[in-house]
Amino acid sequence: MCTIFGYFSEAATTSIAIEALAPTTSRGPDDMRIIKLDEGVIGFQRLSIMGMDERGMQPFYDDGKWVICNGEIYGFRKIKDRLKAKGVQFKSESDCEILLPLYEEMGCAMFKELDAEFACILVDTRTHSIIAARDPIGIRPLYYGYDKHGSIVFASEPKNLIHLVKTIHPFPPGFYYKDGTFTCYRNLSDVESFHKEPLEETCANIKKLLIEGVEKRLDADAPIGFLLSGGLDSSLVCAISAKMLKKPIRTFAIGMKSDAIDLKYAREVADYIHSDHTEVIINENDVLHAIDPVIQILATYDITTIRASIGMYLLCKEIHKTTDVRVLLTGEISDEIFGYKYTDFAPDATAFQEESEKRIRELHMYDVLRADRCISSNSMEARVPFGDLAFVDYCMHIDPAKKLNTYHKGKYLLRHAFEGDTYLPYDILMREKAAFSDAVGHSLRDTITAYAETVYSDEEFEEKRKQYDHATPFTKESLMYRGIFEKYYPGQSGMVIDFWMPNRSWEGCNVQDPSARVLSNYGESGN
Repeated sequence: MCTIFGYFSEAATTSIAIEALAPTTSRGPDDMRIIKLDEGVIGFQRLSIMGMDERGMQPFYDDGKWVICNGEIYGFRKIKDRLKAKGVQFKSESDCEILLPLYEEMGCAMFKELDAEFACILVDTRTHSIIAARDPIGIRPLYYGYDKHGSIVFASEPKNLIHLVKTIHPFPPGFYYKDGTFTCYRNLSDVESFHKEPLEETCANIKKLLIEGVEKRLDADAPIGFLLSGGLDSSLVCAISAKMLKKPIRTFAIGMKSDAIDLKYAREVADYIHSDHTEVIINENDVLHAIDPVIQILATYDITTIRASIGMYLLCKEIHKTTDVRVLLTGEISDEIFGYKYTDFAPDATAFQEESEKRIRELHMYDVLRADRCISSNSMEARVPFGDLAFVDYCMHIDPAKKLNTYHKGKYLLRHAFEGDTYLPYDILMREKAAFSDAVGHSLRDTITAYAETVYSDEEFEEKRKQYDHATPFTKESLMYRGIFEKYYPGQSGMVIDFWMPNRSWEGCNVQDPSARVLSNYGESGN
């Protein structure tokens, strides 16, 4: 991960940029560079992943154009070779150096062509144009706001902006900004037609595209590790990677001391794929002490995001402290495509598709936010194979009638795609989904909810929750989170649209907790 920052005003100074970047040193601990331009100031904090020597340090400059990018551009070597054939000269091995010659060649049309997870800021001093863009899923973070004079400021995290702008906005995924105008260049949630292939061909394509998505993300000049929960998604990522690399990969799992569900399954997968496996054990005190720092890191009040982040943050903290790993592959984004436990209650295929499209649009506020902050706050980079653009685009165009759980097994298409192969043991391939915060141990959630009950009386809860008009807390736990959030990000709750919850308009989903444990179909997920 890296941090990018751009403040485009006559009032912007190097000292302001230094102060704004101070809270995100962990995103880019290797180096920092700030450039003062006529248009304002740009700043960059670097975590070296590709082209790791000094020549890969940003901003990159060429013929009046500057760019800073937090991203990974897959297939960049082919693009670089094509540009070299046209006479373009490169100074580094960094993937992001291709952006300036691409912009010279294509303008903002280049963003649609990128196979990447990225956020970037580009300044063309020849035309005084200010450009910013974000990948179509929002895997890499970008926020913006306006200072008291109406000048725009961009940054990787809200904590870079909190003292500079009145209102912080998430930069919309799949958009670029140029000179005051936001333009959508790709919307993965806008699905107008569906593939007509039979089931077996559909599953074969799912398998092929996921394997390709994993392969792209194994390209790094820095050491790679893998988060392994023992669930379907992370296990597939690890199994595919182990088979490709033909050597033991480094896997990491976390669980509560008393009742971890995931650890035994993660160990089974690790033994099966012969990985170098590490288990991290946490207790109730670890959970409670992590709540405040996790909310500050995340910049959210959302219940399920915070719960799931506690285990992930503590695991990543241990990885950073004890290893040289700089890149972590994770299993996020599968559920939004293939379904959660609650989507078993979708009344029909149309409703399932609408819910999936909604989840993809909002991903940047929930699961990918969690992965980015938990990993980047510990000076590592998150890579998300299920977020591969070709994979997501194909899967979102699968007939949703095929995704409905008519098979008595959730996410059946993904499971069936790898059925009959040797990637995973059959029981892991068919293991029922357990939400990460639950699978770390049911006591994680139970500890937090019990503690929240001691923070407020019933009367205090009813009184204090009323002060919040947007995303009004509805449990003592959610009120506790909101209070901590407001301490660090006062008045900025609009950065998150609302609480992540099952679709409560569906029969069977009108619940008061986001955990799948409260659903009637949870069943074997808790074992």
